[in-house]
Amino acid sequence: MRIGVLAASSRTNPSAIPVVAAYAACAFPEVELVFHPQCTATDGHFAGSDFARAAAFLEYANDPAFDAIWFLRGGYGANRILQMVMPELARAARHKTYLGYSDVGFLLGALYARRIGRVAHGPMVSDINRHDGEATVARSLGWMARGDRSGLEPGLGGQPSAAFNLSILTSLIGTPWLPDLTDHVLIVEEVSEPMYAIDRMLFKVANATQLKGIAGLRLGAVTAVQANEPAWGETLDYMMVRWARDMGVPYLGRAEVGHTQGNHVVPFGVG
Repeated sequence: MRIGVLAASSRTNPSAIPVVAAYAACAFPEVELVFHPQCTATDGHFAGSDFARAAAFLEYANDPAFDAIWFLRGGYGANRILQMVMPELARAARHKTYLGYSDVGFLLGALYARRIGRVAHGPMVSDINRHDGEATVARSLGWMARGDRSGLEPGLGGQPSAAFNLSILTSLIGTPWLPDLTDHVLIVEEVSEPMYAIDRMLFKVANATQLKGIAGLRLGAVTAVQANEPAWGETLDYMMVRWARDMGVPYLGRAEVGHTQGNHVVPFGVG
């Protein structure tokens, strides 16, 4: 299996590249990881200019020699290339797997909205640098290369699902890039936000007309929560129950996804 690796968003520490390449060579010898030179590019905050990142994505997405696109990391910036890349995707792009999370959710959402390829929220290359990071990236490599379902989020059933970082999801609402999630279980996760901001984003999710018709809500990891002054006084699960009630859907509990070592793969649609 030939997997192209791209950085669609922020510049990154390149140390993950040789580490994950060495790990994949030993644990997944059937996989050829091809790192685009753009992975180590820098342009201020970004892994290369918007044009460079868009060109790299189109180069690999439209190349029939690649079976999958695996993203290097998140951060910020994938939204800035949507207008450039989505109209230019060719036939070969429709037959690939695309896997990432966090800011890459902009691309995943836009691809799924147009039913281009097989889209999944899951660990990225940079997750090799986490504690026990080999186990983390193995979930993605195993699912992509071998169809190994052991790396899937354990609570997935036969119902369609989709997973997003909450900040990315709320940015997609009201745009043409948000997919139709009717009858999907929607999983959200978040990192580095105070509780009031999480509550405000959940308000938008609960009241978004584009999300009417989802089957239920689940909550992934919420980590590195910023201090709230005064103390917030509500738990995350209480907030989820309250907003799910306003939305008229069930809160279906926790999910093993997010900015953690325990991040699991969530294929969009039926896993």
